[in-house]
Amino acid sequence: MADGGKVSMSEMSRHAAFDPARSEAVTGPGQSSRDDRQANCDPTGNPVSLDNARRPIGVVRDVAGGTTIVVFDPERLHECLSDADPAIAMSGQVSSQIKIRVGNTWLLGVVRTLRQATTAEEHGGVVAEVDFMGEGDTERLTGNIYGFRRGVTRYPMPGALAHVATRADLAQIYASDGRPNISIGTVHPTKDIRAGIYIDSFLGKHFALLGSTGTGKSTSASLILHRICELAPQGHIVMIDPHGEYISAFRDRGNLLDVSNLQMPYWLMNFEEHCEVFLTSSGSDRVVDADILARCLQQSRAKNRLAAAIGKITVDSPIPYLLSDLVNILQNEMGKLDKGTGSIPYQRIKTKIEEIRGDPRYQFMFSGMLVADCMTDFLAQVFRLPANGKPISIIDVSGVPSEITSTVVAVLSRLVFDFAVWARDEETRPILLVCEEAHRYVPNERNADGSSVGRVLSRIAKEGRKYGVSLGLITQRPSDLAEGVLSQCGTIIAMRLNNERDQAHVRAAMPEGARGFMDAIPALRNRECVVCGEGVSIPMRVSFDDLDAALRPASDDPSFAAQWSKSGGEDAMIERTLQRWRAQSR
Repeated sequence: MADGGKVSMSEMSRHAAFDPARSEAVTGPGQSSRDDRQANCDPTGNPVSLDNARRPIGVVRDVAGGTTIVVFDPERLHECLSDADPAIAMSGQVSSQIKIRVGNTWLLGVVRTLRQATTAEEHGGVVAEVDFMGEGDTERLTGNIYGFRRGVTRYPMPGALAHVATRADLAQIYASDGRPNISIGTVHPTKDIRAGIYIDSFLGKHFALLGSTGTGKSTSASLILHRICELAPQGHIVMIDPHGEYISAFRDRGNLLDVSNLQMPYWLMNFEEHCEVFLTSSGSDRVVDADILARCLQQSRAKNRLAAAIGKITVDSPIPYLLSDLVNILQNEMGKLDKGTGSIPYQRIKTKIEEIRGDPRYQFMFSGMLVADCMTDFLAQVFRLPANGKPISIIDVSGVPSEITSTVVAVLSRLVFDFAVWARDEETRPILLVCEEAHRYVPNERNADGSSVGRVLSRIAKEGRKYGVSLGLITQRPSDLAEGVLSQCGTIIAMRLNNERDQAHVRAAMPEGARGFMDAIPALRNRECVVCGEGVSIPMRVSFDDLDAALRPASDDPSFAAQWSKSGGEDAMIERTLQRWRAQSR
């Protein structure tokens, strides 16, 4: 015993539990004998699976509400490194799992930090901060964990022994409990334990997929959506694709829409969205213009026979109207002597409407062919009602003029939410709205431009689950998302993040028990992630499955070395590109 009552690591290693010659007396009858241990050694003499699984690797020193300090024996960690079981071989490393005996149960923890003992700490071991994850019962024959559940009911006392978590333990911990789930990969560090996500909890409380550019984020998103489509072929998924990269991934399974076939009627816009498109003024002039547009727009909607059948309508009611009627009403109002303002505001609005009507880039939305009441067909097509084996709509907005891209996304997002609100008396048909490049549409206050799309998506994040609307956010810049939106996502799938500000933003949104995994995020490999939250039993590090080339998005980076080493066909390529460029159509 060292001075001051502190136990040195050499003395701790001589404790009966650490001594191979005496471990049977500590671990109990029916477990490995000394001869068994000698038979379970690698060629260098290091003990493997059976012995490492039963001999402790450390001692609990301090215990708090959600964490504990464990002192690892460096010799035992070195012995475990060569074990054939990958879970044992990783023991004691950051984001690895260990288990602590508490009575007849095992308490599972994940290593958050490691440090070498200071000179004042005479035990000489490796000091680890460990987050509690949950607990399980002890299987009598093997001593492994079974019946794992989240939460802690009994805490260990200082002096309790810490053991490795074996592959068999992880198989029990991550085993499905029978709820509907999708499999997306394998649990690190194993190669055969499947990583599953419980679909109802995953979608019911929103999710976010985060990762720096180049980490495989788009391919991982495609993998998750394909697995959802396989599980639910009659589902209803709407994906906003700002770069047109997911079209190739869902050619056989999705309804593919872009500016050539979207045909989204302009009259579906509410008043706020009309203002974004038709008003060009700012300040006090915009207030005057908005008041004029509201009066004229309501008169235009009121001319439709549907308005007469309904009775009372508002400026936001999705009632078809003719742009020519709106222009004529503006003209008539401008000619009135008691209009209370000059003619310039009327002329401003009228000029903008006529400009949009004549611009071929806006024909997907402002075509004269879209004046009929086609709302039923449009919603059925976009929301996949019925799905007919193609449960996902990919809406490519890359061809939409940049001036109204946010408005188009706002209209589509709001329609999802409004439809769910007004269909509440019907049989629930949940809809999943997936938004790629989410930081563009739900920006934080520093980057906000006042567009309606941010308010719509924020409202879906806060209230959507009450109406059966699920939101999936995909972004490489979580720190640029609006405050509170990420915290509304019940499940977070975090791939590698290189920016410290992004890491801090995600760390703040993750549950306390996942911090040990969070600290490993900068060191994740491509196509690896940490999953935590409502969609999984406990946080886990996952290696994504490979996805067939035909099911991947068109997001691969070009090979400069390969492309710059060949030539030919440039003239024809330029001609084809110019033709699409000038026609503003793909």
